[in-house]
Amino acid sequence: MSDETRTQAELDLLAALEGGEEITQMSLSRRMMVSIGLVNALLKRAVNKGFVKVKAAPRKRYVYYVTPKGFREKARLVADYLEFSLHFFRKARTQFDELLGVLHRGGARRIVVIGGGELMEILMLSQQDSGIEVVAVLDRATNKERLQGVPVVRSFEELPDADAVIVAETRDPQEAFDRACAALGPGRVFAPPLLRIRRGDAEAEKGPESDNRKPKNQAE
Repeated sequence: MSDETRTQAELDLLAALEGGEEITQMSLSRRMMVSIGLVNALLKRAVNKGFVKVKAAPRKRYVYYVTPKGFREKARLVADYLEFSLHFFRKARTQFDELLGVLHRGGARRIVVIGGGELMEILMLSQQDSGIEVVAVLDRATNKERLQGVPVVRSFEELPDADAVIVAETRDPQEAFDRACAALGPGRVFAPPLLRIRRGDAEAEKGPESDNRKPKNQAE
């Protein structure tokens, strides 16, 4: 688990416990959307550090109390999380600015984005002054018809004509990238470096300005 992920999980735990209510680890697992094993490990660490006190309650439940030390720790975690979030935003914005610039110079004017979460929203900010239009968002998880004013599709068969595809999926970016390459060809699929995508062939490693990776409508 990365430091950023652990910080968020610890913050989520203290936030879930600060009400001092009876709760089971199963309930905490569902509330935090993490495994029971991780909840158990986080609870043990919080208790050992003096951030949380625990008291047995009927029906195999427990009451957890966040201590004054725990509230101070929560404040510190909030600060750390906000600092990480701002750093992530700046990093993502810079990488999307650079990627869209490369695509625009290559002749791309219409792109599709895979993923409808926060990373897509950052890409949309970069897109505003890029000279490139996002014509669709491919996201199989949402039931919305539009995101950020852009039509949502749920399969590659529904994609409108576009010059390139950018992966902005954070849940499983590698799987999303591989599916896009299989459906559209690796020469049309791109991703910011922060997603740490592994490309499957030597030619793709040459980068977005390689002759083998021209956007669809790039002039010869």
